[in-house]
Amino acid sequence: MSYTAIQVENISKQYMLRHQQASRYTALRDVLVAKVKSVAKGKFSSGEKETFLALDDVSFSIQSGDRVGIIGRNGAGKSTLLKILSRIVVPTKGRITLDGRVASLLEVGTGFHPELSGRENIYLNGAILGMSKSEIDRKFDEIVAFAEVERFLDTPVKRYSSGMYVRLAFAVAAHLEPEILIVDEVLAVGDTAFQKKCLGRMKEVAGEGRTVIFVSHNMEAVQKLCNTGILLHKGKLAKEGSMDSVIRAYLEQNSSTQSIFEIPKPDDADERAGWAERIVIRNSDKSVTAEVPVAAPYFVDVDFNINRGMEHFIAGIGVVTMMELPFRTVWSKPERITPGKYTIRFHFDDVHLTPGMYKIVVGLSNNEQTFHFIDNLVFFDISDAAGEKLDERVVNLRSGLIFNQVKSEIIP
Repeated sequence: MSYTAIQVENISKQYMLRHQQASRYTALRDVLVAKVKSVAKGKFSSGEKETFLALDDVSFSIQSGDRVGIIGRNGAGKSTLLKILSRIVVPTKGRITLDGRVASLLEVGTGFHPELSGRENIYLNGAILGMSKSEIDRKFDEIVAFAEVERFLDTPVKRYSSGMYVRLAFAVAAHLEPEILIVDEVLAVGDTAFQKKCLGRMKEVAGEGRTVIFVSHNMEAVQKLCNTGILLHKGKLAKEGSMDSVIRAYLEQNSSTQSIFEIPKPDDADERAGWAERIVIRNSDKSVTAEVPVAAPYFVDVDFNINRGMEHFIAGIGVVTMMELPFRTVWSKPERITPGKYTIRFHFDDVHLTPGMYKIVVGLSNNEQTFHFIDNLVFFDISDAAGEKLDERVVNLRSGLIFNQVKSEIIP
């Protein structure tokens, strides 16, 4: 039977930022340096403080057995929230209620004593969680096997690599039967096989009726593991609900679709062989658009400038999901090109993309090096057959793509 495992009520966390640390001993040189710094900073002089609100009146509840993904941009308040839930940090105001033992893995180094061996740290962490020695003994072999550190079990963990450290720390946190497991982006330290192994273990933990909270910038991993989500934005709760709807809100919050993308001129443009100036998305009748219906042909025009003539000019274009899953990169055929302004038009005919938001990356090359690459600038939307955006779901973006024909032509 489900119950409320975590209740967060009007949590706020305020930090004090000190712009100049005072020293117990101050030489004349220090006084002069401080004066220069205070003039350079302008707004803040020596000793001034500024408050920063990392979390601002956040409230939500989590049911036992939920797999909750917390996402948001850097600085959104995710780490602060996890530290409060892990009882490492005390909120400035508000209240949290936790029903059960909490095991957390927030960063490399958390919870382990560097001078103790791996074996000793397993027992130390178990004791901190309130487990008896017999309970830890029962799980000991399973933890060691999962972490794959048998040879180094009696070595002080300060000599472990970051990967070994995380493997053992996660194994301890996930196997000592906490009612609430909190895992931060720290898993990114491990290799791909280990990350997959960890996701599987977290699913098992949730399947046993325990609660998992997972923070990651890997949208695919979050989507695979979590059934509910929380989106934080500038310290506030921006959205709560199904994981798919929260991911969609996050993607739309951090990108915008349009039909014409002006590309800033590189600072060293005159030293390059050339650079792209503009990218335009066009529908089947070649009119500009930011939204393409499913299964409809479309064009991508890349306006570019060539500084120096070259024998083997090629342009590449790639379609990438908002979860950074690449589908296909297509290159134009090599062309002899002279200095001037050009447009290369990529014609995507019978290219079936599933509904959702996509990113286009473009590269210009002279067959020796790519002299201009455009990323994280061009976005467009594939709509459903009725021309409506699918706002409330994120489809499996690894399926549904067919590149039958992709043609390109250079237009002087």
